[in-house]
Amino acid sequence: MKLPPIRPQHWLIFVVVAALFFAWGAWLMRPQPPAQPLPWLAEWQEQVLTPLADDRLSLVHLGDALDGELWLQPNLDGARLLYRGELQDADGNWSLEAEVGLDKAERESLLAAAGLKPTDKEQPLGSQLLVSLANRPITALTLLPPAPLDSARLAASLGQPRRTLVLAEGQAWVYPELGMTAHLQDEQLYFLYAVPRRLLKQP
Repeated sequence: MKLPPIRPQHWLIFVVVAALFFAWGAWLMRPQPPAQPLPWLAEWQEQVLTPLADDRLSLVHLGDALDGELWLQPNLDGARLLYRGELQDADGNWSLEAEVGLDKAERESLLAAAGLKPTDKEQPLGSQLLVSLANRPITALTLLPPAPLDSARLAASLGQPRRTLVLAEGQAWVYPELGMTAHLQDEQLYFLYAVPRRLLKQP
């Protein structure tokens, strides 16, 4: 049985399809532009993260780096005093929450002064407490991006992590020198958590 001849227009279709296929392959294989570092993180590494890792970051020093307000969070295990603010970034504002170190008597005193019970909801405190508590240490801080962030941008800012831990959901990049862990899922950064370096070394 004799096959019908291939018409010129059929050849043209084959050529166009092949050209599109190779163009698509070349587009997929094109070199990706380098990830852009977070512009503020280098300054924060010097002003906030390294002092916190060295266990010498106080409330007044954090306040110098970022305006915020104090919140008292009652709970059954004892009240927590939190400092909250927003860090401006070109892609949107990051949310910061830092815990202020207080002893048990100070936490109970704040609860009583605010007229709160352990089961009450959290509430903001007056700005005058920022002065009276200025020298209290910051014991931990959390930074949340405005939306999940490409982890390559964190690596471009801080370098590759010293260790990587597999979590129940996602993974953690560990930067021991900064007392910091970055929590990721699907190569997206969800939040940063930093404590004094001595606490990160504990099992």
